[in-house]
Amino acid sequence: MLLASLAILAGLILLVWSADRFIEGAAATAKHLGMPSLLIGMVIIGFGTSAPELAVSAMAALDGNPGLALGNAYGSNITNIAVIVGVTALIAPITVHSQILRKEIPLLIALTVFAGAQLIDGELSQLDGWLLLIVFAGVMGWSIYQGIRGKGDTLGGDADAELIEHPMSLNKALMWLVVGLILLLVSSRMLVWGAVFIAQSLGVSDLIIGLTIVAIGTSLPELASALAAVKKNEHDLILGNIMGSGIFNTLAVVGLAASIHPLSVDPEVLYRDWTVMMALTLTLLLMGFGLSGKSREISRRDGAILVAAYVGYAGYLMSTLAG
Repeated sequence: MLLASLAILAGLILLVWSADRFIEGAAATAKHLGMPSLLIGMVIIGFGTSAPELAVSAMAALDGNPGLALGNAYGSNITNIAVIVGVTALIAPITVHSQILRKEIPLLIALTVFAGAQLIDGELSQLDGWLLLIVFAGVMGWSIYQGIRGKGDTLGGDADAELIEHPMSLNKALMWLVVGLILLLVSSRMLVWGAVFIAQSLGVSDLIIGLTIVAIGTSLPELASALAAVKKNEHDLILGNIMGSGIFNTLAVVGLAASIHPLSVDPEVLYRDWTVMMALTLTLLLMGFGLSGKSREISRRDGAILVAAYVGYAGYLMSTLAG
């Protein structure tokens, strides 16, 4: 048990660190190869913070642990909204712009409904997985097209600023790209082994472990990004990264896991976890838009409500174990 706990702790630390190195190496390599800043910002930096979820869920699917794969993806979405947005709002109220509300949040709601419909039959087949990946490719393509047509993009500017502030040679970028990827795989293997071992030892489902410990750990890059954005007063990036991560987890993470190995889905995933994920997304929309239909801010009170919702959800999960 001690060895498994150490594997989880070391795996989480190494996972977050290696994901950061992988993103930096990939972004710098793409810049050297002439990739536009917009694509670097949207594809590599914007969705790169979900690399831990992708690695862990893929590894869990390969090992035949569907609960861990699905729990990690859905648990990360719940954690991102309830904990990361909640804690960030407690630190400093988040000014919400209608552009985010009118596009990203409604899109995430629609995609969550689509994902929920796939859970009704109690299984995510390989076909379901491929459908999720195809939809993800379409969403990415459309987002990039819209960004290119627009007057500018926050993520593109953020990518430029980051690359200028931390210049990197091509050789060094390639080194971190390879090292980061290898360590990402190694750390996700450690984390999955430790999580499954503890779940089996305690008689707890790997779904619960995925929804809690693993989901919180793999959401640390999003938390770091949110806190950095608070310091820079870049409120667009806070919600933009959370929405982007939610889309990535719902489509790409679950899609890749299901395409590798069909996932059996317990009924509580739909009636409990998916429902909480949907409710939190709708709550975020209401907090940002309100009844007036005008964009406003997510206040400290709203942040407290989101954090309290997570505490209640996590408490309920723990009570089911005690029962």
